[in-house]
Amino acid sequence: MEKRLKEYLSYMADFITTDHSGEEYLRAYKDLMTQIAFFQHERLIHLIVTVTFAILTLMGVIAYVMTSMLLLLVLTFLFIILLIPYIRHYYILENGVQKLYTYYDSIKVYIPTSNSHYPFT
Repeated sequence: MEKRLKEYLSYMADFITTDHSGEEYLRAYKDLMTQIAFFQHERLIHLIVTVTFAILTLMGVIAYVMTSMLLLLVLTFLFIILLIPYIRHYYILENGVQKLYTYYDSIKVYIPTSNSHYPFT
């Protein structure tokens, strides 16, 4: 997903910097809205997973403090090892979607108002 997001961001950066016809902007707008929806969904899923692992990590720390069982410390360490890449991936998704919003703002001004049946125009 990270590769796909970076490729799409690169495509949009190139698209924004060149001149296009109104129809091309409209096609890009529709595609951008679809891609934003995909990446927002992915971001939501990864937020849920990241928060779940963060809660499990905290529960592991609390359980270890209460019981002093070494196995709980090992389990907590494994949760931390998994949590770090999840945080990194969520960070990339969040920043990518925020960048897509700026591209949306850039393209929106080129969409004719007669296409008001499209959302957010």
